[in-house]
Formats: sequence, structure tokens, C-alpha cells
Amino acid sequence: MRVVVTRPAEQAGPLADRIKALGHEVVLCPLIAIEPLGDEPVDLTPYEWVLVTSANGAHELARRRHGVPKQLAAIGPGTAEALREHGLEPDLVPKTSTQEGLAAALPRPPGRTLLAAAEGARGYLVDELGAELVPLYRTRELDAPAPAGDLVVLASASAARVLGKVAPDLPAVSIGPETTRAAQEAGIEVIREADPHTLDGLVSALAEAAVRLPPCSSPS
Repeated sequence: MRVVVTRPAEQAGPLADRIKALGHEVVLCPLIAIEPLGDEPVDLTPYEWVLVTSANGAHELARRRHGVPKQLAAIGPGTAEALREHGLEPDLVPKTSTQEGLAAALPRPPGRTLLAAAEGARGYLVDELGAELVPLYRTRELDAPAPAGDLVVLASASAARVLGKVAPDLPAVSIGPETTRAAQEAGIEVIREADPHTLDGLVSALAEAAVRLPPCSSPS
């Protein structure tokens, strides 16, 4: 089976290797690129809570942070895992890996709150909690041709939106609820969602989906 990996080129390797280990052919088709927004320090000390909503945000926050967060929240297991890679242990990981789930899990009032996220990120946490948004990176959509594959793995809502423009008929395995929602809004059929919402969960969901999906289901 041909499995399309849409992650940024510099991040695709670990997932591609895991897919090859399952016996599938990997089609690398980066749909987005991650661009850091500066190098100046981000002072975490004034905030009661620091909220991180993506693995890319976790890596950028770790690179630029000044001080230790009083309390740290990750939107889901994948983001929590990325924080731990930098020695940052989340105090909170909600059961539902969405901004709504994160907001519901926080104490009220949460106190002064920082949202470390992408430029143009959803504004729910800002509106709901009065969180201060610090954009750490931007996601740039790439001009990619329609990939030739049988199944695609989607690890971000941004990649799902781009895929919807170039290959909406390609069935997908999604890493989590927000990616699933973006994919469905783009007209993509999501046949499996990772549980947990991590690289391990994504690979397991792919393995389950591949058993039920006939090969060569999309045009070459």
C-alpha cells in the first residue's frame, strides 16, 4: 500500500520509517512548512498558566523560553511528549485534545494565561479565557501536486486543509480531533483517528486502517 506522508520535510523521517516498517511504500508529499517567528526570549514567569497547542509550538517555546512556567498545559499527548523532550513536564493534559477540551479542564478563573501557538491559530482560548497569544511560528501552505497513494496520514489541521485543495478523495488517518475536524470540513474521509493522539497512535491507527482498505484505491 502507498501511504502519503504530508508532514514538513524535516519532520517526516520518523513517521516514514515507522510506516516502512509496517511493510508499506511511503510517498513523501510535504504540504506545509514551519517557519519560526523570531528568536527573542519569551518570559513565562508572569503567567499562572502557559498553554501549548501543538508539537511545533512546544519545540519553539522550549527554544525561546525564559524562566520556568508556574503551570503548563498541553492540548494532547503528542504536544505533551514534545514538551517532555525538552525537560518540560505538563501539569495538565486534557482527555479531549481540542481547545475546548483544554479550556474545560482548566480551573476557573485560570489567572493570567499565555497561549503559545502558531500565527493565525484558532482564537477559542483567547476568547474563552482571555489568554494572551504569543505566535511562535507560522505554517506556510506549499504548492504541491496531488499525491499518488492509497491512504494519507494527517498530523495537523493545516495539512488537512491543503490536502482538501489538491486530493480531497484520498482517504485519511488523522492524529486527533482538530485534524479530523479540519479534514472533514475540507471534504476528506477520515477512516481512522489516532488514540492516543501521538506518533505511536497514528501508526497504530494506520495499521488498523490498512487491513480494511484495499490497495490501489487511488489513481497513480
